[in-house]
Amino acid sequence: MGKPMPKTDANLLQCISPVDGRVYVERALDTPADIDAALDKARQAQKPWQATPLEERQKYMLKFLDHMVKNARAIGEEITWQMGRPVSQAAGEILRGFQERVKYAVDLAPKALADVVPDDAREGFKRYIRRAPLGTVAVIAPWNYPYLTSVNAIVPALLAGNTVVLKHSHQTPLVADRYAEAFKAAGLPAGVFQFLDLSHADTEKLMADPRVSHVNFTGSVKGGHAVQKAISGKFIVAGLELGGKDPAYVRADADLAAAVESLVDGAFFNSGQCCCGIERIYVDEKLYKPFVDGFADLAGQYNLDNPTDPAATLGPMVRTAAADFVRGQTADAVKKGARALIDESSFAASKTGTPYLAPQVLVNVDHSMDVMMEESFGPVVGIMKVKSDAEALQLMNDSPYGLTASLWTQDLDAAEKIGAEIETGTVFMNRCDYLDPGLAWTGVKDTGRGASLSVVGFENLTRPKSFHLKKQTS
Repeated sequence: MGKPMPKTDANLLQCISPVDGRVYVERALDTPADIDAALDKARQAQKPWQATPLEERQKYMLKFLDHMVKNARAIGEEITWQMGRPVSQAAGEILRGFQERVKYAVDLAPKALADVVPDDAREGFKRYIRRAPLGTVAVIAPWNYPYLTSVNAIVPALLAGNTVVLKHSHQTPLVADRYAEAFKAAGLPAGVFQFLDLSHADTEKLMADPRVSHVNFTGSVKGGHAVQKAISGKFIVAGLELGGKDPAYVRADADLAAAVESLVDGAFFNSGQCCCGIERIYVDEKLYKPFVDGFADLAGQYNLDNPTDPAATLGPMVRTAAADFVRGQTADAVKKGARALIDESSFAASKTGTPYLAPQVLVNVDHSMDVMMEESFGPVVGIMKVKSDAEALQLMNDSPYGLTASLWTQDLDAAEKIGAEIETGTVFMNRCDYLDPGLAWTGVKDTGRGASLSVVGFENLTRPKSFHLKKQTS
């Protein structure tokens, strides 16, 4: 794809499509010399880019967005082949969330980057805090929502005056190509945005390089520790969005039909491969049976099939190993007493030894089972009966993770009271699996640190620089 083929497999990137197992993208990995050249180019471009008026930077981002939207259908097809999301849903990543976030960041930038002037004006002094760019930002992005996870850092970083070097997942390498193509179409100056295809070892070299002033990483807890180790020789901060095991609590006063419909989608969209997907559900005993019956019935209506078929509503997981991990969690839970409500044989495409996996709903589960404690990142969810808000709160907090939590109730005061006690980055009421660009996207515990989106996201991609200017009088 634009690079000469390497002589050895050690230097080769291969994207194996989960759709049919074929090699969809194959090309040479970049080298340490390429890293050096890219970072030099980024450093040289950063000061002129910082000096570019914000209004001009905003125009570049909108032209970039224009190009992406015009190519959304083709981009969607590439997403389908690279990671398996149904083609009927894939283009929506650009046409909805991506477009919303770029526009919001562009509109928010003047406010987020404005000078902060102290309230106590002092005669003879000019005092203010300026949001200065960090320098060069390395964005290490995952495959599951390949545009939404990366745009959260890339566009705000560029608006703030940073240069960006993107290293995307080997599963979704064409995403980086699309970014580069769109920024080129927008006329972005050379060196302001670049991408590299790197091995794990060379990614660590990129992050450790003193020319990198910030790292934004979305991935596993293990990956987060690797990032921290890589940057430990310098005093920079990394934004880390890591694991999750997001809970939902359905109270006795919830709208049953709305809760069932939204939580099924929140658990199984993208084959459950979502950072903030619903992975465990706690239901008040008064609604438990009708909720479980409705949930299992709706989950059983998915059409698991080749994702290039417009009729498919559920595609394969990203790879067979990921599907086997979920199969293992499910089998272990059943062995310990859980009951599976979905007959996998009713999904013809669901086959052992393939990434095609039917959705599964488990009851009679408890927190001794990995499926309720460890991230599944697949189409399985466990449902437990609870007797009170206090019991639900205790169970929601009984987790090493904390990205989002979802409450289903008609009582706003109760939601705010319970939400205040949940150990999580975001509290939803009557919705789930959504990122609001006006709110900070962040997590607690092993979910990571830092934040993206909103004014807070800009703060994480800049540093405060204070000006204390005394006027001389003759």
